[in-house]
Amino acid sequence: MTLSAEAHERLADLVALQPTKNSDLQDRWGLDSGSAVHQYLESHLREYYYRDEDSMIRATAEASTLVGDDADEAPAVHMSDTERLVFDVIAGPEDRSQSVVSVLHAVQDEHGADADGLDAGGVRRALQTLKRKGIIEVENRTVPTFRLAVPRQEVTIADD
Repeated sequence: MTLSAEAHERLADLVALQPTKNSDLQDRWGLDSGSAVHQYLESHLREYYYRDEDSMIRATAEASTLVGDDADEAPAVHMSDTERLVFDVIAGPEDRSQSVVSVLHAVQDEHGADADGLDAGGVRRALQTLKRKGIIEVENRTVPTFRLAVPRQEVTIADD
């Protein structure tokens, strides 16, 4: 996706201000409402942001790279407990991708009691969230399968 100069500048704002909310971006961008911010994000920057579990706006890893965020350390990624369990066991970038059920079984095998109550729906939601964050990628075979998009050691998980 090619960004206009304005969209690139606004993406840089999002990277610099993250985690942020609509009202902060509204003030920064001189828009009339939080709704206008949401519309702009969805129509121009959809691939480059996500909302975390607290509904704060965050940039994807790809967005940080695109705007040249050259921090020595990768930006910390906020993950829910389920996302952390999935991240811990998901296939690496060079490994064969895994189905939702395969990831569920890997979490159960690796984390036992910590995975109690976790079902395929919870794993699917975690995988989709990690995909939006740019951490995993999907390979469509007979069923969608997943693996890390980046080496595990390049991801910094934020402490809550």
